[in-house]
Amino acid sequence: MLRITRDLYDKIVAHARADHPDEACGVLAGPAGSGRPERFIAMTNAERSPTFYCFDSGEQFRVWREMDERDEEPVVIYHSHTATEAYPSRTDISLASEPGAHYVLVSTRDNGDTEFRSFRITDGTVTEEPVTVVE
Repeated sequence: MLRITRDLYDKIVAHARADHPDEACGVLAGPAGSGRPERFIAMTNAERSPTFYCFDSGEQFRVWREMDERDEEPVVIYHSHTATEAYPSRTDISLASEPGAHYVLVSTRDNGDTEFRSFRITDGTVTEEPVTVVE
């Protein structure tokens, strides 16, 4: 189960909507081994694409190094889908490289309700998990 604060949830959704029609992407860092997402890090989608995302490699290197220095790890890796449901694509599954992370997808295909879902992706296997938003 992913437990996430309302503030972090709102930041992910706002980032996804702000970058629409391109996919947004980013990370929630937390203390190593805690499983608690605490710090929001919006990343640059180097592809600038409505159908694909890729962290800018230089930015990813800096962010991961900073997490190491702060004894943090990527607890959540998120991105948006602009025209499809919030479910990992084959590409998303093949690129999932953090087996301990929660993979959050937000669909911005509709202007109404937000579709916000979390998954574990390990060795190509996708498992949806409940999301609890806490105040």
